[in-house]
Amino acid sequence: MQRTKKRESARLILYIFAVALLVYVTVYMPTPYIIYQPGSADEVKPMLSVQKGDPEEKGAFMMTTVSASYANLVMLVVSAFNPNAEIDKKQARLGDRSEDEYAAEQVYLMSDSQSSAMEAAYHEAHVPYSIEPQYLFIFSTPEGDEARKNFKPGDRLSEVDGKPVTDNKSLADLLQTKKVGDQVTVKLIRSGKTLEENVKLIELKDKDTNKTRPGLGVTIATMQKVVSRDPGLQVNFENTRVGGPSAGLMFTMEIYNQLTKGDLSKGYQVAGTGTIDKDGNVGPIGGVQHKIVAADRKHAEIFFVPKDNYAEAKAKADKIKTGMKLVPVEKLEDAIGYMEKLQAKS
Repeated sequence: MQRTKKRESARLILYIFAVALLVYVTVYMPTPYIIYQPGSADEVKPMLSVQKGDPEEKGAFMMTTVSASYANLVMLVVSAFNPNAEIDKKQARLGDRSEDEYAAEQVYLMSDSQSSAMEAAYHEAHVPYSIEPQYLFIFSTPEGDEARKNFKPGDRLSEVDGKPVTDNKSLADLLQTKKVGDQVTVKLIRSGKTLEENVKLIELKDKDTNKTRPGLGVTIATMQKVVSRDPGLQVNFENTRVGGPSAGLMFTMEIYNQLTKGDLSKGYQVAGTGTIDKDGNVGPIGGVQHKIVAADRKHAEIFFVPKDNYAEAKAKADKIKTGMKLVPVEKLEDAIGYMEKLQAKS
């Protein structure tokens, strides 16, 4: 009887172990793959506001996204049977960056995209504006450097030794009075919380001149704010909770619509994608085939696509037999001109 109970206990333990192992392997064990799928098509209007802007908009301008998931075994199996899923190597996305560094880069690119959209829209609507640097954004920190453990990708650097640093130049000017090995106090904002860290300066070498100088040893970029001279026409963004630069064109369309009289949407559901620069040039993006599906699912009627992405977008549109009108564009004026020529929906 006692042996039987021991055998049953051993079997139960073995069973529990096997189940736990199976769950780990299929759900929690990381794989070197990433899965891309159609994301969402979201109205841009709730993401930004202009105090004295024209709110009329019977249709909608929509940004489109790609869903990217680091895959487990179950997801890989399911995706193999999904015609809209694309499996790729994680390394192809990350390169030599960590997942945190990649995520921080996407946050920066989204912020830069919003700034460029504001500049392009202000320029097109003839609204005077200026550029003001705000703070330094930390992209990456070297691995294995004990002195850099104080920083994390995505940190905002606002002060050094109690003095504000708003751009690369202000930081360089402040550090030129220091020497390698000096300790400085940095003020960081991380996930909404303010932190102060003591950091020892390290030796950095200029690639062009081979001269050395003291520095923090992290990769940084300046975050800037585009400021309208008319406070009533200042554009304010909400947290979009997505990253990357590809919503630039659609941000610009929505901003321009609010800055000018009348309804540029003409009552249509307008989706699209494409980077934008301050001069209104529309650049190519990745994952356009997934964005076509996302827009079609939201019943978009028009889809603005960068000219360089048009062939791939058209192939996917034909494959899913969408009724959307694909409009290739190279500049902001192309998209605005197309909408202005449309007959408004009754």
